[in-house]
Amino acid sequence: MTQASAVTADRDRVCAVIADDEPLLRAQLRSRLARLWPALAVVHEMENGRDILDVLETHQPDLFFLDIHMPGVSGLEAAKAIGGRCHVVFVTAFDQYAVEAFERGAVDYVLKPFDEARLALTVERLKERLGSRPPEISELVESLVSRLAPRAAEHLRWIKASVGSNVRLIPVEEVLFFQSDEKYTRVVTAEAESLIRKPIRELLDELDPAKFWQIHRATIVNVDYIASVRRGLKDQAEISLREHGETLVVSRAFTHLFKQM
Repeated sequence: MTQASAVTADRDRVCAVIADDEPLLRAQLRSRLARLWPALAVVHEMENGRDILDVLETHQPDLFFLDIHMPGVSGLEAAKAIGGRCHVVFVTAFDQYAVEAFERGAVDYVLKPFDEARLALTVERLKERLGSRPPEISELVESLVSRLAPRAAEHLRWIKASVGSNVRLIPVEEVLFFQSDEKYTRVVTAEAESLIRKPIRELLDELDPAKFWQIHRATIVNVDYIASVRRGLKDQAEISLREHGETLVVSRAFTHLFKQM
């Protein structure tokens, strides 16, 4: 390769950084991007948003894949530092945050666990936008920060469930877990089970995130009722609950929540 062709090839190369605290998920995203976009070079990977400015200066990426939830310096805090220096793709397991990010000006989003068809759509959108100026996303980031840290007084306290012609009020602290069941969401306590029409994604907005953790796309568990966590089939974690015999499966996208337990 001549010096001129080498310069041209380097100019045509698209560089990306992936920031996610889960090594397995970083590897999955990198592998799928390699298949979908061979010209894309992942030049750096990060566990959190620390040293974000040094990474920007050193690698000068065109794209930044940022996990919203990371320990230390989160993806949202890192996004503030990025400003309009490169295009940002939010990586999240929380659909409602991702949709808002996309609709209000972020380049795009990908959901955990990664769906190759959805990621392929993201790749096509990114290719179209690379020639344009990266959007300024500071207002979007502030909006997401406020949504991710709601005031305690705003957390849901009661669940209204219809039982025949009556409405049953269930204190939230008595709920062991919520689980999607086709058109309904199961509300399971130690003594009874009810069905409500509110979807999991709306409950996530209203529940106290310190007490209620999403462990699967379809399941939210009350951490106060977790008795034990064990390794299940296919390396997935399984949760046993106090006062209930049902075992809950933790999808790989959420196993990091239980590393210290």
